[in-house]
Amino acid sequence: MGKRKIIEIDEDKCTGCGECVIACAEGALEVIDGKAKVVNEVFCDGLGACIGECPEGALTIVERDAPDFDEEAVKRHLADAGGDRAEEADDSHPCGCPSATPMMLRRVHAPPSTATEDTANRRPSELVNWPVQWRLVQPSSPFYRNADILLAADCCPFAYADFHKDFMKDKPIVIGCPKLEEQSAFLEKLVRLFSEAKPRSVKVAMMEVPCCSGLMALAKEALKKAGSDASVDGVIIGIDGSLK
Repeated sequence: MGKRKIIEIDEDKCTGCGECVIACAEGALEVIDGKAKVVNEVFCDGLGACIGECPEGALTIVERDAPDFDEEAVKRHLADAGGDRAEEADDSHPCGCPSATPMMLRRVHAPPSTATEDTANRRPSELVNWPVQWRLVQPSSPFYRNADILLAADCCPFAYADFHKDFMKDKPIVIGCPKLEEQSAFLEKLVRLFSEAKPRSVKVAMMEVPCCSGLMALAKEALKKAGSDASVDGVIIGIDGSLK
């Protein structure tokens, strides 16, 4: 124990968005009861990688008496957390695929002075989260909280050329097929997601084929079962790529 730099969180400013949790490589932060908290001071290295990710300015570095940073404890903590994530992934996907680890993606656009001809002409991705397939989605992922969620039939991005630009910008996404998926399991996952995330709204993107309308029905039933009053609306995409 000695005086050192450590993160301090102003709970009055914190909205529980979880951006800092994702930015903390040591796993020192978690959202608990709607607020970011330091779960163990020995996990915090005091370098402040999380500060720049907080949109509310709720995080600062202070110097005070605190337990020493323990790198070995961090390694054990991250290993345990990895096991928990794998177990949660196993619960929703039989292969326990490591690609199920939740990630918020931050797009980096090359400035004009450094952009190559290839990057200058390439339209940037608007994907903000990973994974996206409903079986791999973890309802507790912080990027879904209080968000405008996009629920899309997985054929939509192939049919509609501007799907990223027109529908995905700033929206965490969940994809699935209402015809091929196990309906009860799909519904259960959406109920859990909406219950934990408490979304502001849900946008449902469907194809024009009749079976795809089931996605809107799933969304509405899941919101009802979750006790959510989030608004929900839909868009229908034609097989020819038009909007209906």
